[in-house]
Amino acid sequence: MTEPVLTELRKLSDIATDMDLAANIRKDAIKSMGRIGTHEALLALLDLVSSEKLKVDERKLALQQAEKLIK
Repeated sequence: MTEPVLTELRKLSDIATDMDLAANIRKDAIKSMGRIGTHEALLALLDLVSSEKLKVDERKLALQQAEKLIK
């Protein structure tokens, strides 16, 4: 995996878990992680699913994005 992609995943993960940001921005970050479509993105999404920091609907969105990558 190239370093720019890993850096982008880290940034998106930070945005997705930043509770000071609006929910739609966090959700957009989760969707962007799903569009990356790599194994590392899948792991990052699953990490979000397990995060108790996020709201339930955001965790469900992360799970849906992870399911798309698995298919």
